[in-house]
Amino acid sequence: MNEHTPPICDYEGSDYQASFWDQGGRAYEDAVEAIALTRLLPPAGAFMLELGAGAGRNTPRYQNFSRIALVDYSRTQLLQARQRLGESQRYLYVAADIYRLPFVDGLFDAATMIRTLHHMADSDLALSQTHRVMQPGGVFILEFANKRNLKSILRYLLGKQDWNPFSEEPVEFVDLNFDFHPRAVRRSLRASGFDITRQLTVSHFRVGFMKQHIPHKILVDLDSLLQWTGSLIQVSPSVFSRCRAKGGQKAMGEHIFQCPMCQRPLLGIESDLHCDECDKTYPYQDGIYDFRLQSE
Repeated sequence: MNEHTPPICDYEGSDYQASFWDQGGRAYEDAVEAIALTRLLPPAGAFMLELGAGAGRNTPRYQNFSRIALVDYSRTQLLQARQRLGESQRYLYVAADIYRLPFVDGLFDAATMIRTLHHMADSDLALSQTHRVMQPGGVFILEFANKRNLKSILRYLLGKQDWNPFSEEPVEFVDLNFDFHPRAVRRSLRASGFDITRQLTVSHFRVGFMKQHIPHKILVDLDSLLQWTGSLIQVSPSVFSRCRAKGGQKAMGEHIFQCPMCQRPLLGIESDLHCDECDKTYPYQDGIYDFRLQSE
């Protein structure tokens, strides 16, 4: 393990897709996130980067992109995504950590990071790596867990919560699960080279009682109506930001991958990739490129 790499939240062996989404009563959250993505995604594109892709829950929503690279640290999740989506050459399955993305600079014209930043111990590094692999003007859609949501504000004011939802430092409520202040995220995005062009607030009614007693369609429709308030204030548990990448240079040539250790471009496709500089081989197995370094 490289001592400079932040700790990584690993879903290896998890049934997260089935237990949390398929059977976990999250139909409302899934529906309102789909609406937000529809509003923020560009109409079409060439190469999409999906960071924290998991089992591919959102991937079908990027149907207007010619190619999609699904990145997750867990091979288990990527295998589930491959089973869900198929073996089409439209999809590139990559096991890697966001802190050391194994792609050449300026490769992607769009990227998403949904329900992933909240696992980042170093969110600034994750965002700067995302910017590095994006083309100038590329669209980046970021979702983050908002510490300044109405529930946390009320709990704090009633003395039922120790941490302050108005302070800008992230709060780690369980290991490697962070909530962020909207102002801090905006500052980090700009420092990483992104201009924020639109913000939406999402999942306003993420309350068990409401989801159980109010019809699903009514909750989804109400949330859809309220999402525009993200341009004014963010007090929902989830916030989506659409950004544009500034600076950088579009990737030239046919290289896709680079060594996450030394940044040397790697040759090859659908095979093990070897770095002559590091004498390191990155395996290709079950349709997944494996660039993980954390366990070393």
